[in-house]
Amino acid sequence: MARTIAKLPEGSRITDYISLGVIAKLFPIEKVNRALSVAGKESKRERDLPAHVVVYYAIAMALFMEVSCREVLRWLLEGMKWLMGPNAKIKVATRGGISLARERIGSEPMELLHDELVVPVAVNTRKQKTKGAFYRGWRLVTIDGSTLDVADTKENEKAFGRPTASRGESAYPKIRQVSLVENGTHVMFGSRIGPYATGEMTLAEEVMGFLKKGMLCLADRNFFSYNAWIKAKATGSELVWRVKKSMTLPCIERMSDGSYLSKIYPSEKARRHDKDGIVVRVIEYCLVGVDDAEPFYRLLTTILTHISHKLRDEIVESA
Repeated sequence: MARTIAKLPEGSRITDYISLGVIAKLFPIEKVNRALSVAGKESKRERDLPAHVVVYYAIAMALFMEVSCREVLRWLLEGMKWLMGPNAKIKVATRGGISLARERIGSEPMELLHDELVVPVAVNTRKQKTKGAFYRGWRLVTIDGSTLDVADTKENEKAFGRPTASRGESAYPKIRQVSLVENGTHVMFGSRIGPYATGEMTLAEEVMGFLKKGMLCLADRNFFSYNAWIKAKATGSELVWRVKKSMTLPCIERMSDGSYLSKIYPSEKARRHDKDGIVVRVIEYCLVGVDDAEPFYRLLTTILTHISHKLRDEIVESA
């Protein structure tokens, strides 16, 4: 069955949907050019699709994934013609030209721009505070992992792989993604992707480098490990991570609120010799009236309150 090329609705104007000025404001041309220069991808000669145009084109494609690639480019170039004046000569590249232009740029400039400009946006001032984005002055962020389908091509299958299915393999190759998510706005930053076979923890340890002091990082139980805890804690952020209820966490001292102090270790041998232990606060709780809830849940946190004199010096030394 013949397919119709996906286009924007008839009579659409670029200003009805997106302004090149808006994209340029969020991704300033000087930062785009700097990222291209750092990556060694700046244009060496005049082309139908200069390097900075390809960058803006990639951003536009992410905004309009349901529209054909060539239609997005035509649309973007019409906006550039409007900005440059009626005498500007704008040429829509062929499909092959688009592919070559994207191949020349590669992914490195986009990654550099992402890491610099895609950041938390919630505000916390006297006049304005983003709902759900802060807790007692800490900016709430969560480590989150997911998988995404990519186009069914041999190149993508080779690069990312396919998960197995009940009958053979899945219909599409998949990428694995781990990000930090700002809770109040759902902005995903510090994102890292890899082949489907890559473990979430492998990507998560890269993502943790984007944590900062003043953040309160949440994570589900599958993200916990001794090394990951150390790496995340070293950023200066506070942590509240769920852990498995089978984890050995002996009570060292009970707090007045029911939580207690314990220690985590890199191995059972280190535990037996009380070596390289890190003091944590353990919070155990139940979900009352929630269907299919587990008997109890456990959280570990770096936020140590009601600290005893006996452990205070040790905690300061290990911080």
